[in-house]
Formats: sequence, C-alpha cells, structure tokens
Amino acid sequence: MLGGYEGKVLSINLSDHTTELYPWSDEDRKKYLGGKIMAAKIIYDLLAPNVKPLSEDNIVVISTGPFTNTGAPASSRFNASTISPLTNLITSSNCGGNFGLMLKKAGYDALIIRGQSENKVWIEINDKVVFHEANDLWGLSVEETQENMPQKSGKLVIGPAGENAVKFAGLFSQERTAGRGGIGAVFGYKNLKGISSFGTNKTPVSHVKTKEFYKRWIKNIRKHPLTGTQLPKYGTAGLLTVMHHNNILATRNFNEGRFSGFNKISGEYLAENHLVKNKGCITCPIQCGRQVEIDGKVVKGPELETLGLFGANILNDDIESILRWNLELDQLGMDSISTAGVIAFAMELNEKGLWDNGLEFGKIDNISKTIEDIAYKRGIGKDLSEGVRFLSNKYGGKEFAIHSKGMELSAYEPRGAVGQGLGYAVSNRGGCHLNAGYIVLFEGLSMNMNPHKETNKAEFTIFSQDLLEVCSASGLCLFTLQPMLPPGIIMKPNSFVTQTANKMLTAPITAFMIKQLNYSKEKSMPIHLPMIPHSKALGYVTGMPMDIGRFKTIGERGFNLERLVNIKRGLIASDDDLPSRLKNEPQHGNHEAKVPLESLKSQFYKCRGWDTSGVPTEKTLKKLGL
Repeated sequence: MLGGYEGKVLSINLSDHTTELYPWSDEDRKKYLGGKIMAAKIIYDLLAPNVKPLSEDNIVVISTGPFTNTGAPASSRFNASTISPLTNLITSSNCGGNFGLMLKKAGYDALIIRGQSENKVWIEINDKVVFHEANDLWGLSVEETQENMPQKSGKLVIGPAGENAVKFAGLFSQERTAGRGGIGAVFGYKNLKGISSFGTNKTPVSHVKTKEFYKRWIKNIRKHPLTGTQLPKYGTAGLLTVMHHNNILATRNFNEGRFSGFNKISGEYLAENHLVKNKGCITCPIQCGRQVEIDGKVVKGPELETLGLFGANILNDDIESILRWNLELDQLGMDSISTAGVIAFAMELNEKGLWDNGLEFGKIDNISKTIEDIAYKRGIGKDLSEGVRFLSNKYGGKEFAIHSKGMELSAYEPRGAVGQGLGYAVSNRGGCHLNAGYIVLFEGLSMNMNPHKETNKAEFTIFSQDLLEVCSASGLCLFTLQPMLPPGIIMKPNSFVTQTANKMLTAPITAFMIKQLNYSKEKSMPIHLPMIPHSKALGYVTGMPMDIGRFKTIGERGFNLERLVNIKRGLIASDDDLPSRLKNEPQHGNHEAKVPLESLKSQFYKCRGWDTSGVPTEKTLKKLGL
C-alpha cells in the first residue's frame, strides 16, 4: 500500500445502522489522491443524476488527504462533499479542526454517509462504530454538542440551523467550519447530529527524508512575508484594507467596491483593539485564526469574509456587532458568507419596495434576531433560509441577486478584478472565491495584473484552479501555496522589478508559458518547482512517481470530474453566470468596471478543453483518464 494512507474507506448506512468497507484501490489513490477529488469520484459513481439533495438517497463523503496525520505543515484539513440543497449541484467544503486528523488516527481515510436514520443519532468511531441516540443533543448549539461528546475525540457536528435544514447550514469541528453549500442541512435531514472519531494510528510515509523535508518547508513558510508575517499578524482580515483601496471590497450589496468605514472593520483595527491571541489548526505553522473576547469569554474571531460582508456589504462599521454575530452564526451552525449575502439582498429588496421585511442598510439592531430567525425558520427567516436565488424568484430583483449557481458570492467585488468574476461564474460549487481560482491574488491583493483587462485571465484562472484543487485534495491548507509568490515583489510594490513582473503577467510570453502548463500531458513535465514544494513532498510521503506535471494533472482531473457531476445533474453553459449588475452596470464610482463574462467564458472553455457548451471534449477526457 502507498504511504500517506490508512487504506480503508468506511461506508455508513444510517437507514439500518450498518457499516461496510468501500473498495478503494492504490490505483484510485494515484488517480484521485483524496479529499474533494476522491469525493467527486465516489459521488459520480454512486449517485443517480436526479437524486434530491434532501433525500435518503443523497450521500455525504468526508475525506482526508495523504498528508493528513503525517506531520506536514497545515495538514489537519479534511473535506466534506455532497449534492448541495442550496445549488442542487456538487458542493465541497474544506475544514480545519481535529476531526480529519482523528479519523485518520482511527484507521480510515474517508467516510461515506448514506441513507436516513429513522431516529436522531450521533456516531462514535474508534475501534468499532457505535450509533447513539441524539435526542438529548438535538437543539443544542455547536459548542454544547461538542462538549457532550467524547472529549479526546475529533468531532464533526451541526447546530440548530442544520437540524432545521437551512440551505446554508454548515458542519463544525472545534471552531472551524465546512460552511459552504448547506452540508449541515443534509446531516440534519438525515437525522445525524454529529460524528466523533478517535484513534492512535500513525500513518506511514514512504521515504525516510520526509520529516527533514517538512522541516525545511515549515521554515520557508515562516520566512515568507505572507505566511510568516501578514497572516499571523492580521489573519485573513488583513486583506480588507487592500481590497478597499483596489475597489474590490463588496459594498452595499455589491453596488460599490469601496467602503468609507473600512478602517473600523479592518484587520489592523481588529488586531489593535480586539485580538486576544492567535490560534490555528493543528499542525499549522501560520496560526492565522483570531481569538477575541465577548462577554468575558475568549472565542473565535471573524475571518475576512465575515468582516467584509457583515460590514461594508450592509454599510456597518461597528466591529463589535460583527464579532458577536460571528459567534452567533458559529453556535447556530450557519455559513457567514451566505447569511450575510441573503441579508444584504433582502435590504435592497426592501429599499426598492419589492419586499417589506424591516431590513435596511446601516441598521444593525435587528440583525441578531434575523440570524436567529433564519436558523429556526421563523418569520422572514423562513424565506431568508432558502438563499438569494430563491428570494429573487419569489420577490424579484434578479439583476442584483448576488449569487452564482445559487451560491452567494464571497466578499471580493468582481468588477474590481474581472478574472475573479470569471472564476465565480465557472466555479463548480457556485460563488466561491477558492474554487474560482482566487486570481484576485494577482489582480490586486498581492500583485497588480491589470484587474480590468481580460488578457491571460482565463489561462491563469485554470492554472490556479488546478493547483488549489490538488492542494486541497492532498490534505493541505491552501495558504501553503502563497509562498510561491516572490517575497521581494510583494514587499516592494513600487520597485522596478515589481512593476516589470506585473507587466509580465499580461505579456504574450507569459500566456504561452501558462498555456503550455495547462495543455501539457501528465508525464510531460518531469520536474519539481522550488516555489511549489507540494509535489516533491507528496512523492516522499506516498511513494508515487510524482512531479509538477503529475501533481497539476490530478487537480485538472478533479476540476473536470466535478464538472461532469454537474453536467450529469443538468448543468448547461448558461448556468456559468453572474447577475447583470456585475456584467452590465459599471461599478459605482468606477465607470469602466464591468465583468466581460461572455468573452472570458469563451476563452476559458477553449483553454480548459471544453466545447462551446462547456462540456469537456473527448480529447480532454481521454487525456485525464475520465
């Protein structure tokens, strides 16, 4: 067996409380690796095209990667995938916390959750699998639920929002969340309150040089200005100020890209006035998490998305309110991005006279009640719990209903970074900045690849998407890819070298090089790149033949495989879309800013090896072995 794996996938049937091992070979591991790519393959194989998200026939796949439980930096990550009740397409959500690590220690690389329990249950996994009744846990908060499960175990639970099948309810492990796409609602529908796992297994690695390589890797992460200084000092919230200055900060339901009160909700303000200490996932050398104090208790602080979307996007500069809402969302078990998105959209519906709901931009005294009403589907919360797409179908306002494929967008305003807009539209899980490829990093956050021009955006989006896919599937945090950006360029934005590098990003020679990487076959790049140590480390851990070509191809295979799941479910090219506000209306105060989506999509499809309908060609499928 390959290193980096326990070699077992456990299938749990909730309908009859039975378990069995699911066949998963070394050949599968080489081809699909783990995490979200492994999950996509299992979902593609097991689910009929018309399976309803909230039904006993839907499954949830919880999967680790080969780096998990081997001591790799930032490797205590796991993935949860299902058919989303929010989008009706595949969704995957990556999570920290201790559950994935403990699942691996318990002897399993992945779980498949099937069926629907007649009674409310939680599951305990250690040397055996035990089904416990969960009546006494039902109704408890996320924190209370975890406190009432075995203390030394890894835990994965839902809160009241999941129990009530809110379409954007999440799964929670410790203070971390697999938030996007409503996987918590699927747990709730299946009457599954949570899972605990415990074990003491040590996952084997294949090469004696693995630990020494990890040490050098960790040292490089700590030396880099992004992962060694900015993220530990300010967390993800440190990006908010940069976003404001570059017209990328979603403001007033994506009307604008700047917010006058940005400095009162910024990462700098958070660090100076509210940060108690840093905290991060197990095995992480970055420790980007924020810890703040609320009512005398130290709790998890908000990430960038929560600060931006509950701040600028609803015209709120009161950071204390956002700290409290962040805690309430975590305890109720909801995704902060989608919750903030539906509230901002409802505010604009109210403003335009389309729905009298009492929500107004800048008015914050009723937000806590609204969050609770969503979790329990009370009053206006019942409609809000269905998401922005549902609201626009019921009340109107589709032109400013900020979502893609039914999933609410994260805090990056794409008219200030058009490549990010393309990514939102073609993302497999909907309005996600990570599945989008996150090239906003090149369009203004760290470098300045002209944010309003189309040049090379499709090529960079594909390259970034593939790298993020395989990094996630391997069990690593995506921040481990940030050191690939040269430190000298990031730290000296006005230098001749930096300006030259920015110009090179849109140069024809760069397009040619990126195309060669994107079009190349799996075995055509038998090298490792120093700025992407992941491929060499993966070879050490698993014993697989590995280089940058093979590594990137696994990511490309994963992205296309999720696309095939969605096509099987009826996805067509017109679903790769954005609301007309972002395509046709210039950004307020920035009259040149629109997302030229159709042109970008055409380039993307061609570069991806898809036909004009957005379907992977036979040539592409053959190249990827799909």
